[in-house]
Amino acid sequence: MTVNIASTKVGNSVKKCRFVGRNPDPGARQQRPTEFSKLGIYVFQGASAINLDAKGRMSIPAKHRDALTLQCEGRVTLTKHPQGCLLFFPRPVWEEHRKQIAAWPMSARSWQRIFLGNAVDVELDSAGRILISPELRAAVGLEKEVMMLGMGSHFEIWNAAKLAEDEAAAVAGGMPDVLSNFSF
Repeated sequence: MTVNIASTKVGNSVKKCRFVGRNPDPGARQQRPTEFSKLGIYVFQGASAINLDAKGRMSIPAKHRDALTLQCEGRVTLTKHPQGCLLFFPRPVWEEHRKQIAAWPMSARSWQRIFLGNAVDVELDSAGRILISPELRAAVGLEKEVMMLGMGSHFEIWNAAKLAEDEAAAVAGGMPDVLSNFSF
């Protein structure tokens, strides 16, 4: 397993990102590891409070922007989730999910429409932003204040107030039985 610095050109600047895994550049310098899975996919975690601009653009936090640039050249896919948020995938991760969803049986056609029918491919612009379409913003009630949550291989984008309500309801409902053996 190697730990390397890789660089990529973004706009007029060069971005550097450390990772652990397959070595894309044998001459790269050895560094401390960041979150990078054995499959060459970044592990995204953490919450970021973000404001959408008037056009519906969302700035990607710097801590994720470099990883997205290296993993998928800034190409991502957004789609609707039935719990009221958007799912935000690096394109290679989405392509694997898309294949699985497309293979679902006819009895799951309504669910295919939710995930595939609402999927939109977007790219990070030179300022590190993505444009969220008006249709997707309206579908999940995104307004100015949003939360972006790293969920491992992808992100969730929530209306900030709706996420707070959802989390309060989850805590009020207590820990589900399936997590009874979980402890920190």
